[in-house]
Amino acid sequence: MRPVSRFLPLAAVALLALATGASAQRDAAYDDPAETRTALQKALADGKAARERAERLEDTAARATQAADKTAREAAALAARIQQSEAGIAAAEARLVLIERQKAALRTRLARKQKPLVELTAALQNLSRRPLALSVLRPGSVREVVYLRAMLASALPQVERRTAALRDEIARGKALEREAKQALASFRTSEQELETRRKALAALESRQRLASRQASGTAAREAERALALAEQAHDLDALVARLDEAGSLRERLAALPGPIIRPPRPAESQVVTPAPAAPQAAARPPSGYQLPVAGRIVTGFGAISPGGMPSEGVTLVPRPAAQVVAPAAGRVAFAGGYRGYGRIVIVEHPGGWTSLVTGLVRLDVAVGDRLVAGSPLGTAAPVRPAVTLELRREGDPVNPLEYLG
Repeated sequence: MRPVSRFLPLAAVALLALATGASAQRDAAYDDPAETRTALQKALADGKAARERAERLEDTAARATQAADKTAREAAALAARIQQSEAGIAAAEARLVLIERQKAALRTRLARKQKPLVELTAALQNLSRRPLALSVLRPGSVREVVYLRAMLASALPQVERRTAALRDEIARGKALEREAKQALASFRTSEQELETRRKALAALESRQRLASRQASGTAAREAERALALAEQAHDLDALVARLDEAGSLRERLAALPGPIIRPPRPAESQVVTPAPAAPQAAARPPSGYQLPVAGRIVTGFGAISPGGMPSEGVTLVPRPAAQVVAPAAGRVAFAGGYRGYGRIVIVEHPGGWTSLVTGLVRLDVAVGDRLVAGSPLGTAAPVRPAVTLELRREGDPVNPLEYLG
């Protein structure tokens, strides 16, 4: 007869695994496992895209010859690295949620499987404690011993098979614990990188502001005009339209011919000044158009709001205090607070295109700033963030998702 003590530790190991997995669960960001897996894949894709964008910007910054262009691209590269760290945190959180769900399911299966094994091992343990002499003295005890040996001979293989499955489950639990530790380490690493990169971006922006003080007079006057337009405009559409008009005027003035050189025989010359052609809107916005922030799209273009009005942009829910960047290269036409939209930024792009970004709580740009694609605009709200992007072509709203590069 095989020693019963061989099977006794198994129940204890199962109970230990259950106790280890009984720690408090992390707050799940998503209720549906399929949604969590989708969020994980999206976070991984966002992180990869941000890393590739940062590498391109770092390469162009290293090759830039003008100091202003070099600094602008370095800032955009840092903003992309910040978004890469944010995506890493989101991916780690999604992994932890999935692992915690698997651990909960494993605990349930272990509790179901270990109960009959505990009862069986307890019965075997009671039998093993019966003194042999007492069994011999009882009438019919020899026959019972023979029956018991036969029963154990048929039961023990089943016990071994069941305990083998239980051991597999316990090994799976240990593997999940290792995965959880790796995900937690990745989470903490991404958090440290995020903090370091935010500090580096803040230092770079401070240097940018110090270097741009020479043009502060012109920029201040232009900012005052933009704020005056915001006070006069009865809604956001009217503000964007007024700024579009000002931008078109600037383009027409820039297109005017320069001074005409005096001809050798002025009396014989005829000068015809052609009327400046109105700038035509380009077929597409600047190349590489991108969303200003990584997040879930909760309102699509054209969606009907509770007030019955169609949406003129897309609204994303990013991470709290997420980094917001310029969707494409351009010039800041407006940067400041506006009635119920938080702090907003309006960027004029070449060719008659305009981007409007709302829902910021901090601004890192000012009116008149020249931006490269991905330049930092500011940060989203730390609580219940929502960032809206509107893209307009000659003042008419279009779906920005159709123009993503």
